[in-house]
Amino acid sequence: MCGRYAASRRPEDLVDVFGIERGVPPARTAPGTPGTPRASVTEGTSGTSGTSGREPEETLAPDWNVAPTKEVWAVLERPLKDAGQPRPVRQLRVLKWGLVPSWAKSPEGAARMINARAETVEEKPSFKRAFAARRCILPADGYYEWVTGADERDLEVEGRRKRPRKQPYFVTPSDGSVFAMAGIYEFWRDPTLPAGHPAAWWATCSVITTEAETGPLGVAPAEGPHSLADIHPRMPLMLTEDRWDAWLDPARTHPEELRGLLTPPPEGLMRAYPVSTAVSNVRNNGPELLTELEGPEEATLF
Repeated sequence: MCGRYAASRRPEDLVDVFGIERGVPPARTAPGTPGTPRASVTEGTSGTSGTSGREPEETLAPDWNVAPTKEVWAVLERPLKDAGQPRPVRQLRVLKWGLVPSWAKSPEGAARMINARAETVEEKPSFKRAFAARRCILPADGYYEWVTGADERDLEVEGRRKRPRKQPYFVTPSDGSVFAMAGIYEFWRDPTLPAGHPAAWWATCSVITTEAETGPLGVAPAEGPHSLADIHPRMPLMLTEDRWDAWLDPARTHPEELRGLLTPPPEGLMRAYPVSTAVSNVRNNGPELLTELEGPEEATLF
C-alpha cells in the first residue's frame, strides 16, 4: 500500500522535470472552510481559469510526511478552458489525496480511497471511470513503509488482521530522481453548496498500487530487508520517465492500451533504508524524517 510519502521538491523544479506548460491558479478556498480542497480544476469547465506562463501561481510547502486527506501536487493533462484548440495541456495542479467518486453522496469515505489496486482499478466502480480518462502522476521523493513479521503480513494480505506498524523504512529511487507515482483523479460536486461557490468542486486523487518487487533492491540496507516485498506486499506503481507521456495521455482509452499502462517498472531501481519512528506520528514533519539510520530502531524478523 501507500499510506505516507514525502514530497519536498519545489513546484518550479517539478515544472522543469515534467515539462509543465501551465501552472496552478490562485487558491479559492472559502472562508471558514479549513481543509477544503482548492477548486483548481473543475469538471464543468474542463480546464483552468486562464493562467498564463509556466510558473505555478501558488505553492504547497515541502512536506516530508504526506498523509491521507492532505493536498498534494499532481501532474495531469487536460484541455484549457476556452482554448482555441482543445488539445490536452500538461499542468501542475493541487489535488486532495483520497478519491471521492463523482457519484458519491458525500466525501466521507475519501480517507479510505487513497489507493487503487492495479489488478482491479479498471473494474471497481469507484475507480474505473477515472482510470479510463483521468490519470495523473503524483510526484514524490519516496514513500514510507513499516516492516513487521512475515506471518503478520500474510494475515494482512488475507484481510484478517491489520498489520501493526513497526520499523519504518523510506523507499526512494536509488539515483535520486523523482518518484513518479501513477495516480488517478476525480471531480466531485458538493450538492450542499450553490453554483459558483468557491468550494463547490472537489478535485481528489488516489495512488495506484501493485505487487511489490521480489527482486533485490538497487541499494539494500546493511541490516534489514533485501527486496521491497520483504517490507510490504504492495508498493506504489512507479512510472519511469519513458512512460509518463502514455500514462498522462487522455486519448488512450482502449481497454488493452489501459491494461498495458499498468505494467510494473524494471526491478532494482529502488533503495530502502530505516528511518526514525518519529515519522509514525503524522504531526512530525521535517527533512530529518528522511535521515538514514545505521540500523533499525525497532526489532524485526530480519
